[in-house]
Amino acid sequence: MILTAVKTRKVLPGALTLTDLLDESLGVLQERSIVVVTSKVVSICEGNVLPVEGADRDELVRSEAELYFGHESPEGHRYSFTIKQNTLIPASGIDESNGNGYYILWPKDSMASASAIRAHLMKRDGLTELGVLITDSTIGLSRWGTLGIAIAHCGFDPVKNYIGQPDIFGRTLTLSKANVAGGLAAAAVMVMGEGAEQTPLAVIEDVPSVHFWRGPKAKGNQGMYYVSPVDDEPFRPFFAGIDWKPGGQFHG
Repeated sequence: MILTAVKTRKVLPGALTLTDLLDESLGVLQERSIVVVTSKVVSICEGNVLPVEGADRDELVRSEAELYFGHESPEGHRYSFTIKQNTLIPASGIDESNGNGYYILWPKDSMASASAIRAHLMKRDGLTELGVLITDSTIGLSRWGTLGIAIAHCGFDPVKNYIGQPDIFGRTLTLSKANVAGGLAAAAVMVMGEGAEQTPLAVIEDVPSVHFWRGPKAKGNQGMYYVSPVDDEPFRPFFAGIDWKPGGQFHG
């Protein structure tokens, strides 16, 4: 697998469209490549930002969440955890870093953004098979540091299913599935960086064991990857014990 971070200009609200940024930053893509885009530049280019001055961050977090839970530590630090677009994420994914005075929200519809990116790049370069990942980073339980996650994908199967196949000793696997989108997102975000690298794009080539969708209008099964944390069977006991409150995006 070859993973290359792509440097871009500084992306500012209202400066350029997402397709303009992709076109000026990405060379001609090869078949069976996966383009990785941080959610931050997607939101900036789509205008999903809000000036920090005069904004109530706590209210903004609640309004952007489907469900939220806040608590204060014994040291006086306040934390808010939210569920948004089927993802457990601190503070609805809202970020101020590299925002130049703006709160950067998540894309309004990350899957639609990924689909639009794929359609544009396939038409531009005459491709048949191309994947797109939109990523963010989050904190991990009992681990220092952030880790890249996939919040949207398009153009390839995000999960590789091993159920029904034999292991190396011939035992039939009954639960094993590989999180392809998550593994690629973690690797890409590590290469793209979290600070002043100015590389919010990446291209992954020579990707092993990935099944691409063929054609510009091909669609995959989103439900095979995204599961709301509150409905995730193995982790339900953890989430059931939390007094979640409905946020502004709650549809239940």
